Order: sequence, then C-alpha cells, then structure tokens
Amino acid sequence: MPDDLTRHVDAETALAGAPPGHKDELRLWLRLLTCTTLVEAEIRRRLRREFDTTLPRFDLLAQLERAPAGLTLGEVSRRMMVSNGNVTGLAARLEEEGLIERRVSPTDRRAQTLRLTARGRREFARQSRAHEGWIAELMAGLAPAERAALHALLGRAKASVRAGLEGGEA
Repeated sequence: MPDDLTRHVDAETALAGAPPGHKDELRLWLRLLTCTTLVEAEIRRRLRREFDTTLPRFDLLAQLERAPAGLTLGEVSRRMMVSNGNVTGLAARLEEEGLIERRVSPTDRRAQTLRLTARGRREFARQSRAHEGWIAELMAGLAPAERAALHALLGRAKASVRAGLEGGEA
C-alpha cells in the first residue's frame, strides 16, 4: 500500500474515539466514504502507473464502450456527472490520441456524437481487464458470501437514499 494511504487518517478513524451520541447513520456514511476514497485513490494510482492515464479518461472510455452507437457530449456528462466543459476537454485529448471520434449527430445536426475508434476499443479492453483484476485484488479479503451480502445491503441502502431524496419512507 502506498505511503500516502497508510498515513491517511480518515474521518471514520477520527470519529472512532468520539463520545457517545454520534449516530450510526453518520458512522456508516463515513465508512462508505472511506472505502470509496481508498479504492478510488488506488485505482487512480494504478491507472497512472500502468497506462499513463487518468480515472476520468478511463470513465469516458467506459461510457462509450457501453454505447456502441455513441453518445452526445451532454449524455456523457450526465452519465459521468461532470460538466460539458470537462467532457469537451477530455474528448478533445482522446480524439487527438485516436481513441475516440466525433461525428455530427444523425438526429440533431447541432450535437456531436462521440464513439470509440477500433484503437479505443482495444485500449479500453486492455485497461478494463487490468481494472477488473485490481478491484478483485482489493476485494479479495471478503469471502464470496460476504461480497454477496454486502452487495445486497448496499442495494437496500441505495433504495433508502433514493426514497429519502423523493421524500418517501425507506
């Protein structure tokens, strides 16, 4: 594990010695956030080291891989939850490298559709194989039944959050 992660004191750890009265929900949120932060930092580090790329670039390629007919800039930005400006800059660099192509949208001549090139598909396949292995490695400390139980519980947590956002009961 990299030194910066081993020295990292997260909010969950800082809260561990907190006096009684802290809500279970807050501790759960902090644990989820800590897990996400640790995994994301390691994936970013490995993408840089192994492929000289970034997580946003990988994510954009992943979105396009899932949509063989292509996506507009707006669709990509909604899926990635980033601004159109961020997508435009990423797309320009990936296009320069020959990994994606832009085409005028067949349904709206004002919009551009982004698609993976053959080279982009090959490169994303290479990166995604490594990514899948890294995630498996990071989750290897959990038994298959534990992963299944955690997945199910997180599904319920997701439904609870959605219900809370809609103002309904969980």
